[in-house]
Amino acid sequence: MKKAIQSLLLFFILMGTQYPVYCWGFYAHQKINYYAVFLLPPEMMVLFKPNIGFLSEHAIDPDKRRYAVPDEGPRHYIDIDHYGEYPYTGLPRKWTEAVSRFGEDSLKQHGIVPWHVQAMQRRLTDAFKAKNFSLIMTCAAEIGHYISDAHVPLHASSNHNGQLTNQKGIHGFWESRVPELLAEKQFDFFIGKAEYIQNPGDFIWKRVLESARAADTVLRYERELTGAFNDDQKYSFENRNGKTIRQYSSAFTIAYNNKLDGMIERRMRQSIYAIASFWYSAWVNAGQPDLKDLANATFTETDIKEFENLNKQWSTAGKMIGREEQ
Repeated sequence: MKKAIQSLLLFFILMGTQYPVYCWGFYAHQKINYYAVFLLPPEMMVLFKPNIGFLSEHAIDPDKRRYAVPDEGPRHYIDIDHYGEYPYTGLPRKWTEAVSRFGEDSLKQHGIVPWHVQAMQRRLTDAFKAKNFSLIMTCAAEIGHYISDAHVPLHASSNHNGQLTNQKGIHGFWESRVPELLAEKQFDFFIGKAEYIQNPGDFIWKRVLESARAADTVLRYERELTGAFNDDQKYSFENRNGKTIRQYSSAFTIAYNNKLDGMIERRMRQSIYAIASFWYSAWVNAGQPDLKDLANATFTETDIKEFENLNKQWSTAGKMIGREEQ
């Protein structure tokens, strides 16, 4: 696994870009999708295991698309506190009812991740029914991204980067700096097996509400810890891809993770379980098609061209469309 991650990081270096740190960060998204494969039953593993590299690498495609597609950004979050107080009963959980009450433009302005996860689930189910290798792989990789984002507390808060409380940068700190520093050394990602999700909508909304409840803790603990660290202790300078960058120090990062009592590891583990279970449920809902004859399938030239175009758009765009997380 370590070699695979190093190879992926080398890929970004060779492209001449510094991989960004938002939406779990590229590293964490890839790691989450990777481990989700091992929760699948043998009937699915026969297809997903040979393509684990694709599922890991392309877990980040939705983030790349944020540099090219204006409508992409809202699919990654929901400012649910915009709709009142927990548990936000004034916000309908069904898309049609929410649109009727607030209007589609307003909903997109404040994020639509729980609804988009359900739309992606339907697409993945249809891909399984059609036994379309390309669509199965791309939908599986990308739904993993959106499900993971729904597990991030600051993706369910209008104070998404601490910009309202003078904590700018906390978004990338929680979901990128901590996992990059500690995941390989401390986190345990070998968990149980995927389970069938009877009600995907109810499932993903529960995860969003969990994230919303945790958002205040994420912000408050960083603020409290900052009072115990001088600036030169809180931050350090590190060389990344030939550039010297200022970031949270190892000492501050470790102290923050300890203060959170393993919250980030738990949310990553829950993401892995949720992704595998959504994959499995889509396959079951499609009638459990035999996937063995797809195990050796490959992407078409058109598919490959689309991946190349996305990489080109991302690497040359320079600026994300819509709000940035840091």
